[in-house]
Amino acid sequence: MTPEQQAQALAKAQQARAARSALTKELKEGSLTLPQVLAKADSDDVVRKTKVLALVKALPGIGAVRAARALEAAGIPENRRVGGLGERQRASLLAELAD
Repeated sequence: MTPEQQAQALAKAQQARAARSALTKELKEGSLTLPQVLAKADSDDVVRKTKVLALVKALPGIGAVRAARALEAAGIPENRRVGGLGERQRASLLAELAD
């Protein structure tokens, strides 16, 4: 990889991290809901590549322990990304967090 290509790759990675950070911030603030984020997964590459655990932990009132329990109850591995979720897994996760 040439230095120019490496610089481009680093810039692209930084943009992706910033976009994921903005997404989780919107979830924390409540301006976005988890169902809205999951609905955007089919069309938004940033959402598709974000880990489900990071999104669930960003929800108000949910910490690491409750997030891990919700994923386990829904049958979703902790390292799964949103793009890898099936419809049943999405519905199961939303049902677990609806309590």
